[in-house]
Amino acid sequence: MYWRGHVGLGLLAYAPFAAFALGAGQFELALAAGVLAAAFATLPDVDQSLPIPHRGPTHTLAFTVGMGVLAGGLTALLAGIVMASPPAWTPLFIGSVATVTLWSHLLGDVITPMGIRPFHPLSGAHFTLDLTPAKNPRANALLLSTGVLALSAAVALSI
Repeated sequence: MYWRGHVGLGLLAYAPFAAFALGAGQFELALAAGVLAAAFATLPDVDQSLPIPHRGPTHTLAFTVGMGVLAGGLTALLAGIVMASPPAWTPLFIGSVATVTLWSHLLGDVITPMGIRPFHPLSGAHFTLDLTPAKNPRANALLLSTGVLALSAAVALSI
């Protein structure tokens, strides 16, 4: 998928988290996590700017979980500085948002013919559903629209 499709999937994955945070009265946390979700939705494609193969190490489950742990850990260190009185569950929330958003990226790439190897280096198993090319503008627009609608519904139902 291209960035529009990945952001759409990221917003779709984030929608239940937004509803949770808003339902808990944590507007600032919901907003910050939404920005994080939009940013992390495309993070695995940083490999295109690095001397590593595209859809290589940054497109694995190990990378997604590692980045989620890192995001949660940084949140544990910084939440009290950035927020007046963050809920105790803030690091877990942010780490989970990061991980699930990154999983949405992998899902977006597994529907393309190129697919991914999510268990590398433990396994070279290749996964693809071969549903649509990554460059398909209609598929990317549909995913972006779906994510925006899902997040909009989550917000509307939570406030």
